[in-house]
Amino acid sequence: MRSFFLLLLSATAAVAQQTTYPQDYFISPMNLPLHASGTFGELRTNHFHAGLDYRTNQKEGLPVYAAAEGYVSRLRVSSYGYGTALYIDHPNGFTTLYGHLQKYAPKIEEYVRAKQYEKQSFDVDLFLKPGELMVTKGELVALSGNSGGSGGPHLHFEYRDTKTEMIINPLLFGLDKKMKDTKAPTIQGLIAYPLSDDAVVNESKKPFIINLNLQKDGTYIADKIAAKGKVGFSIATSDKSTGSTGNNGIFKVQTFFNGSPYFNYAFNTFAFDESRYINNFIDYPRYYSTGQRYQKLFVKTPYPFSVLKGNPSNGQFSIVPDTIKNYRIEVADFHGNKTVVNGSIEYSGNPAQVADPKHITPYFVKAGNDHNYTKDNVSVFIPANAFYEDFYMDFNVRDSILYLHNATVPIHTNVEVSFDVGHLSKDVLQKTFIAGFNEKKVTYNSSVMKEGRLTAKVKQLGNFKLAQDNNPPKIFDISFTEGKWLTDKDGFWCKISDDLSGIATFDAFINGKWALMHYDHKTRVIFHNFSDGIVGEGKNDLKIVVTDNVGNSTTFETHFFRTQNTAPVEKDK
Repeated sequence: MRSFFLLLLSATAAVAQQTTYPQDYFISPMNLPLHASGTFGELRTNHFHAGLDYRTNQKEGLPVYAAAEGYVSRLRVSSYGYGTALYIDHPNGFTTLYGHLQKYAPKIEEYVRAKQYEKQSFDVDLFLKPGELMVTKGELVALSGNSGGSGGPHLHFEYRDTKTEMIINPLLFGLDKKMKDTKAPTIQGLIAYPLSDDAVVNESKKPFIINLNLQKDGTYIADKIAAKGKVGFSIATSDKSTGSTGNNGIFKVQTFFNGSPYFNYAFNTFAFDESRYINNFIDYPRYYSTGQRYQKLFVKTPYPFSVLKGNPSNGQFSIVPDTIKNYRIEVADFHGNKTVVNGSIEYSGNPAQVADPKHITPYFVKAGNDHNYTKDNVSVFIPANAFYEDFYMDFNVRDSILYLHNATVPIHTNVEVSFDVGHLSKDVLQKTFIAGFNEKKVTYNSSVMKEGRLTAKVKQLGNFKLAQDNNPPKIFDISFTEGKWLTDKDGFWCKISDDLSGIATFDAFINGKWALMHYDHKTRVIFHNFSDGIVGEGKNDLKIVVTDNVGNSTTFETHFFRTQNTAPVEKDK
């Protein structure tokens, strides 16, 4: 044991100096062909995908194995995110993460279940000490599932540098050999952007979609562009691997200008807290409006996303008189399959026929500064670097409604919105929150009293107002009728929901003792397993209490019967 931890310390110190990753140290965590349903760096909502998703043929409950020896360093059970997740620290300085699990292997499950009962909470985040819970290479550690924010049964698998917590592409550890891929990425679209004040593309000041012509050899030729000033591109692209039908993310992009390398990035590694930079990495206004993710091949205003380091040109092409510039865009997957776009840009001094007028308001937000705005007892605080670029912001308050620009401008860190609530009674205030809203829905924002004002931190611009939630949660579709014998059942379940502020807590009590209820927010089901061993012989009284985020509560009470032996025949009531 002592030698294990000495090796752990020395290897962790050496990891930062490694230029390559171990190829044979780890094994695959599943005995399945690696048909990825998600790849590292893939573009997702508000984040880059941080691992590799193993397709499990729409099944749950498949064995998941420790990729190498180590100790369980973290166990997290959550209704959202990675759901039921397992972290293993290995003696060579890396951590593996296994997410969206159905359940843990017995010795791990027993440890977690004890902690859940100790804390009286389904959601737990447990950090373990070295040596507390050891595993061996290839040991069964869990069963695959669909927990948390998963969109279907699969295993989410990650590698991290234990010391720095940088996330690393799993294919760098030899898993590329287990994943067949002979298919080159596909290109769905190319857009050119005028980036400087004097820039024009095809007589337009707005982004211009460039027509692409697919050639017999699989390359694309882009229509010639007539432009001046500084110009950049974005591209819509995806990749399929052999045996997978879904569209995955690409690994690497390189651009060339007159034959010379100009701008590039590859998804080898990035920090977990960099993930929200995706909203500046893509053309966010277009994504918000159309759902299409065009990833930018330029940087307009520098920002600290490590994947983009080493690009002094920032991907901006300068088009000056009497020149024709050739460009090439190469998009590749991890296995080296590549798709190429070739095009040219010719200088044109023609004025723009399509304008892109600036939206000027009294509220100019410099992204690098703090800003405070107040009107009619409503305030907004914008911390420095909450936005990626400077812009003119709409700000107004009418009839106690805050109109704060629109959601096409992405927020990187929280913006603070506060309302004066001195006119509200204590009882009304208890049920009040700051709501975001549009013509389709009202959205709850966690709201707290701060310096005498109701305050919420928001990550999307739009319209805000004070709203009340006076409706308690619902408890419904209980899996048994009152007085039922459940001897032949493994447990019981019901559904819970809340129509506005959302579920905050749910608790069950069997014969007055707290009982663990598992929660799947996607199906709205909470369920209890009799294997926990807290159900008594004969009659069992059950109480379920569900509370929403403003304190409305619903209680449901019933009873059932259970015995460890054969249940008696039920009699008609």
